[in-house]
Amino acid sequence: MRSLILDTDIGSDVDDAMALAQIMGSPELGLVEVHTVYGDTRLRAQLARRYGVLAGRELHVVPGRAEPLSGRKVWWAGHEGTLHDALEQETISTGSAPERLVARLREQPGELDVAAIGPLTNLAAALALEPEAARWIRHLWVMGGSFGDEKAEHNFRSDDVAAQSVLTAGIPTTITGLEITQQVTIESARLERIRAAGPLGAALGADIEQWWAFWSETWNVPHDPVAVLALSRPELFGFSEPGTVSIELGGAGAGRSTFVPDPAGTVRIVTAVDAERVAEEITSRIVAAGTSYAVVRGDRRGEIDGDGA
Repeated sequence: MRSLILDTDIGSDVDDAMALAQIMGSPELGLVEVHTVYGDTRLRAQLARRYGVLAGRELHVVPGRAEPLSGRKVWWAGHEGTLHDALEQETISTGSAPERLVARLREQPGELDVAAIGPLTNLAAALALEPEAARWIRHLWVMGGSFGDEKAEHNFRSDDVAAQSVLTAGIPTTITGLEITQQVTIESARLERIRAAGPLGAALGADIEQWWAFWSETWNVPHDPVAVLALSRPELFGFSEPGTVSIELGGAGAGRSTFVPDPAGTVRIVTAVDAERVAEEITSRIVAAGTSYAVVRGDRRGEIDGDGA
């Protein structure tokens, strides 16, 4: 069992919600807390909390920093949370994610993994509060960057300042970039399996379809689930040797990422993926998260109705 804190910008690209559902369907992962980042982090926190409710989970969700350290304008799709009624009723934690992250790491140094699947603003703010926190993270799993080309991936581009700060802090880190995630797709057959997975699956299926419609597509790339699965099923991936990552700051190339092998480095990147098996693993874990709660609800309903043994 690995204890995990998820840092996410859930609500825009549907892959964050998919990653959260995947984690809830992963028996080897214990989800300690969810922290939200980038833009309306309170709304994002309420949405994460709602997904927990749909899976029968009482998630501890803490909103974090809204504005990137880079000062770049937040990209907001406009559909965030619109398919979920009464999100304001969801109870979220008080305080701020960077402070909470430092507190959690101080309580359990070396015991917590962190999966960061949005801009790295919360983590950079936490390190500014307590530089020693870099030594307390067991391992950091990042979805970000694009290696071997000139692309500037969204998470790193949105807060290039935070990305540079976090990735040069000496934290043991695995980064999954676009060149890996874009090899994996979720298409209609897998969507139908997700949609049938209880209340969670129905809600996630609707959000997936909304994202497809936003881009006029009938498929999507599950960037964040792929990055999280590198923690759960490393045998489905290839990894580089240790090295360092630098981030281009400012200008037209802001957020471009470069990996350089270095035996003294603390960062590695994912270099290969078994795309079909990864797509299946993502789908099956999401389905497990939805159907396990649906089965429990069904059993309890039978007892209440007098049909249970």
